[in-house]
Amino acid sequence: MKTRRLKPIPRFHTEDEEREFWATHSSMDYVDWSKAEFVTLPNLKRPTKTISLRLPESLLDSIRVEANKRDVPYQSLMKIWLAEKIEQLRSARIPKRKRA
Repeated sequence: MKTRRLKPIPRFHTEDEEREFWATHSSMDYVDWSKAEFVTLPNLKRPTKTISLRLPESLLDSIRVEANKRDVPYQSLMKIWLAEKIEQLRSARIPKRKRA
């Protein structure tokens, strides 16, 4: 397979100049995307939305006790439990493939 010759990426003096360049040029001419690596950016926070949730006091007390046992804030524990439950529900909906 023949390797394509890539064009050198120019030096930009401002972000606006770079933005204009990439808006009018294909990165395929400048970057070998076959060598790209997957990266995780763990410090990026997903946007959150504040909600109001009414819970019976006994339930909230139980959640706080469980959170205390795990040494995590109770709201964080609630988010973890909700996310786990959603994942379980989604997994249950995916049909199992039949083995050949």
